[in-house]
Amino acid sequence: MPDSYLIKGGKPLKGEVVLSGAKNVALKTIIAALMFKGNVVLKNIPRINDVLDLIELIKSLGAKAEFKEKNTLVINGDGLKSNRVDLINGSKIRVSFMLFAPLLNRFGECFVPNPGGCRIGARPIDRIINGLVALGIKVDYDTETGYYHAKIINKPKGKYRFEKPSHTGTELLMMIGLMTDDKVEIDNIANEPEIDDLILYLSSAGAKISEENNKVIISKSIELKQKEAFTIMSDRNELVTYATLAVASGGDIAIGPIDESLITSFLEIMKETGAGVENISNYKYRFFYQGEIKSVDIETSPHPGFMTDWQPSWAILMLMANGSSVIHERVFENRFSYVEELKKLGAKIDFVDVAVENPGIFYHFNHEKDKNYQQTIKIQGKSELHNAILNIADLRAGAALACAALLATGESVVNGASILERGYEDFVGKVKKLGGEIKKV
Repeated sequence: MPDSYLIKGGKPLKGEVVLSGAKNVALKTIIAALMFKGNVVLKNIPRINDVLDLIELIKSLGAKAEFKEKNTLVINGDGLKSNRVDLINGSKIRVSFMLFAPLLNRFGECFVPNPGGCRIGARPIDRIINGLVALGIKVDYDTETGYYHAKIINKPKGKYRFEKPSHTGTELLMMIGLMTDDKVEIDNIANEPEIDDLILYLSSAGAKISEENNKVIISKSIELKQKEAFTIMSDRNELVTYATLAVASGGDIAIGPIDESLITSFLEIMKETGAGVENISNYKYRFFYQGEIKSVDIETSPHPGFMTDWQPSWAILMLMANGSSVIHERVFENRFSYVEELKKLGAKIDFVDVAVENPGIFYHFNHEKDKNYQQTIKIQGKSELHNAILNIADLRAGAALACAALLATGESVVNGASILERGYEDFVGKVKKLGGEIKKV
C-alpha cells in the first residue's frame, strides 16, 4: 500500500484552503455518541485515518457508524455488545482510552488496553487513572496483557483536581460524570476550545454541565438524546500548517472557515514576522508573503497560548526567516522528532540549553529531576533547502516535513504518509490545488 509522498518543491503556493473539522473534536464526539440513545448525526467530520480507525473500532464493539455524506457521520450505540476493546485496534489510536466512559455506562465494567497514538511524550496515564478512582471507579492494570480493567462500584460522584491540566483527562472525566446521580466536580481542567465544543455537544443533548473558575461541574442529567445534527468546529492546527506554508513558500493562501478566538495567539505572532495577515471575510483569513520574514521566538503553552501542535509548522517558517529563532517546548518532552530529518534537507538547527527556574512547574509534563531533556531548539534562518528522503515519526512533525519538502529544491520522498493522514484530510488534494507538486507513491 502506498505510504510515501513524492514532492517536488520550490514553488510559491497560492489559492484557497477549506478547513476540515477538528480531529480532536471529531474523535471525542464519536465516542461520546455511544452514550446517547438512538441516532447521532455529526457534521464536518474529517475523513482522516484516526476517524476511520475509530469507526472500525466502535463497530467491532457492536455500534453502527456510517458516513451519509462526505463529512456527515451517523452513529448509533444502542447495539453495543462487547465491553472489551480489541488490543490491535485499540492500540492504533490514543483516543481509544476514552472508551472507558461509554463502556462503563453500558456494562458497568470494561477492559481497555494501554492507548496508542503518536509518541510525542510520556503523556502520563496516572493523572487520568487517579481521577477515575477519585470518582468511584475501581481500576486495575494487568502488566502481562496491557489491559486496564475498570468497574463501577457506586455511581460516580465527588471531586478531583488535576495536578497538571490534561486535555484527554478533562474530557474523559467529564464523560464519566454524565453517569452521576449526584454531582461531579473536576478542577484545574484543560481550557481548550475543543473541550468547549464537546461541552456544547453534550449539553445540546441534555447533559447538565457548567464551567466556573477553571472547573467543570457535571450534575445529574437526563438520558442523552440528540435533538438536531451537531457541526463540529474547524481544525485550527490545519490552519497553522497552511498559513505558515503560504508565507514560507512566498505564496498567498486564503483559509477558512474558522473563528478568530481559536487562533488569536497565532495571528498575533504571525504579524510579528512581517507576514501578510488579513481578515478577508467572516471566518476567512488570508496569509501572504510581503517581504523579508523576521525571526520570532516562541514558547508553547496551552490555550490561549501558542499551541504545542503549532510549533513544528512554526519551525518551517523560521527556516525561511532572517536571523536565528528559538522554539521552547513546554507541553511535551519528545516533540522534536523532525529536527534530524530537517537537517537532511540542509536546515541549520541545534538543540540548546535554557535555564528554567522551577522546571516542575514550568513544564506541563511530569518533569523528572535527574532526566536529561532537550526542550529547546535554535533555528538559523535563510536556509537553502535541497531534496532528501525523510521519515515521519509523528503527526504534526509529518506535516512539517512535507511542508519543508515543498520549500526545498529538487524532488524529495517523505515516508510515513499514513501518519500524517491520521490528522489531515485530503492533504495531497489540497496541496495540489495550491499549485504544489505532490503525489502518493
